[in-house]
Amino acid sequence: MLDFFAIFSKGGIVLWCFQGAGVTEPFAGPVNALIRSVILQERSGSNSFTHNALSLKYKLDNEFELVFVVGFQRILTLTYVDKFIDDVQLHFRDRYKNELEQKGAMKFLLNDFEFEDDFKSLLRDAEESGRVRNPVAMRNFTESQKSQKTVKSMIESKGESKNKAQGGKKNKNAKKDGEWSWKPALRDIFYSQNILPCLLHLYSKSPKPQKPKTKEMRVWDMGGTKTKELDYSDDKVNGSYDAAGTDTEQAEAKKGAFGGMFSMLKGLVGSKSLTRDDMESVLDKMRDHLIAKNVAADIASQLCESIAKKLEGKVMGTFTTVASTVKQALQDSLVQILQPKRRVDILRDVLEARAQRKPFIITFCGVNGVGKSTNLAKISFWLIENGYTVLIAACDTFRAGAVEQLRTHQRRLNSLHPPEQNGGRPMVQLFEKGYGKDAAGIAMEAIAYARNQGFDVVLVDTAGRMQDNAPLMTALAKLIAVNTPDLVLFVGEALVGNEAVDQLVKFNQALADHSMSDKPRLIDGIVLTKFDTIDDKVGAAISMTYITGQPIVFVGTGQTYNDLRSLNARAVVNALMKA
Repeated sequence: MLDFFAIFSKGGIVLWCFQGAGVTEPFAGPVNALIRSVILQERSGSNSFTHNALSLKYKLDNEFELVFVVGFQRILTLTYVDKFIDDVQLHFRDRYKNELEQKGAMKFLLNDFEFEDDFKSLLRDAEESGRVRNPVAMRNFTESQKSQKTVKSMIESKGESKNKAQGGKKNKNAKKDGEWSWKPALRDIFYSQNILPCLLHLYSKSPKPQKPKTKEMRVWDMGGTKTKELDYSDDKVNGSYDAAGTDTEQAEAKKGAFGGMFSMLKGLVGSKSLTRDDMESVLDKMRDHLIAKNVAADIASQLCESIAKKLEGKVMGTFTTVASTVKQALQDSLVQILQPKRRVDILRDVLEARAQRKPFIITFCGVNGVGKSTNLAKISFWLIENGYTVLIAACDTFRAGAVEQLRTHQRRLNSLHPPEQNGGRPMVQLFEKGYGKDAAGIAMEAIAYARNQGFDVVLVDTAGRMQDNAPLMTALAKLIAVNTPDLVLFVGEALVGNEAVDQLVKFNQALADHSMSDKPRLIDGIVLTKFDTIDDKVGAAISMTYITGQPIVFVGTGQTYNDLRSLNARAVVNALMKA
């Protein structure tokens, strides 16, 4: 039932692999997709991954830097896969422990890992345990306990109900049937044999225990020739002094002190292997810290789970604590998430499109009131500063004043770059058809006009829409599918927390559902607005990039045209980790 099973190092060296009977397609494609999308992007919070028709399960071995991956058809439900991959990992580690403990990457190339027989044995056992058991035959009435009851046992008399109600509460002093109570019997024996009076008489004649005596100790006064007398209780018991016991206690205290010191040093000098219990309290604090910094709660939990899987079984460095190790791993993961997995260079892409005599098309989308039109104007100014001509397509035909707002931006931008300085041609033009028209048709006409007039960039402004508005989401998907823009930018606020996840997931889902191609066009990048209003609560940047896997292209930091920046991943992570 398995398509393949692969064991490889985190450096990319395949140690051993298995391919199922009748499987002709190589497994390099799914494994490479897993490496690119999950392992390199620090998204190992979940141990499953889907690639086309295959479902992949994986497990990381952080002690020996190994990855175990199993692939099978997605339509199958294999309940034994999780336990099977754990068994294979433990068996492989135990068998080749000496080879894996060698240092250097050459240990994987020089050793021959013959694991096929053991693997087939483990697979056979796992498939046997995963088979559906035979259904248990249903009992008939004569075999049930209800058939053994008589009619008399089901009839309840008037007095029995009251007795049952009173007997509902258990009395701890009540004795069970057949149990002999020893207290009254022992008391009768004492009185009958006159033992109790004798004991009372002996107790009255016995000497009473006295408090230990105190002795006086003369202590030298540091101030002069006078002395002080201090009273303290001696450690004598019944007038005897146990010197040996005192020495033993002192030796044990000394031993405990040295033992605690050595155990502390042992935990610091790199001999401790991290476990889930060691990291639990630190990860809980990290999760609460991320949520306080505006990271979505689900994303914070997934990040901490990914860190736990990444560090579990790893040997700590010299003189490092669990908290510092977890914090450093989290910082590295956040930087990796914020760094784009693909190149986003708009100026270079515009230059390539100009060489092909076609405009470079950018579409802006997002919810209401996040600043799409304002940031479109900022990007227009940035492009003009770099010498490119811009055509703005006013495709927001719903909001009152949307076209007038873009016309105002066009007039101000042209005043900053007068046509007289550019051969009499304005650097920015507005293409609009008024209100109530089809946005996809306006965008198509604007692109054709830009191609005929030789514009370098077309910026398509769309109407703001909530992610739950199905008709408007369908219209946006139609606009993108018909006009196939080169870049689709989602404009979102830096103020949102959990809402960012919902917005991006539903925008991507709507674009995928209403697309007419097998490979739908989704969001390519993010513009994060109002970044100057959040101080160090920069968690929305993490939430948005984690959900989409796409980079933050621009960050809006103010109200003027110059307030547009590229994201500095290190600065964002430092602000996020600041207490």
